[in-house]
Amino acid sequence: MGVLLTKDAVNHALERSLDLVEVSPAANPPVCKIMDYGKHKYKLTRQERNAKKQSRVKASIQKTKEIKFKTRTAENELDWKLRQVKKFLSKGNKVRISVLFRGREITHPELGMNVLKTVKDSLLDEAVLESPPGLSGNILAMTLMPATKKK
Repeated sequence: MGVLLTKDAVNHALERSLDLVEVSPAANPPVCKIMDYGKHKYKLTRQERNAKKQSRVKASIQKTKEIKFKTRTAENELDWKLRQVKKFLSKGNKVRISVLFRGREITHPELGMNVLKTVKDSLLDEAVLESPPGLSGNILAMTLMPATKKK
């Protein structure tokens, strides 16, 4: 509409049953807009609500999954569990690999370290070691996270 006097702008807004809203008060002259202010506020709250939903969805994308091994895990079961780990990593999840010691197996932690080393070596391209292997109680565990893709 161009540059108008304040009275004229208010009259235009009243004729159309709308509101005169100041958009940019710092400009010279100040910029105003004729609109339905209630409808505008409603759209803003809707946009904020959708943005919150989106941020919740994005925040919950990366979860920590856990795959448990034993010191005497068979070769075919090891392959199957590695496929599961690769699937979790491809979806962007962190994976906690744990080796459970039962009974007197705890006296030979090198058996568990061998299992973790085998897993880590087979996932060199897909995963990065986030936390190194550590023993807590009768569980030896390490955490892997998806490798960043180089473009």
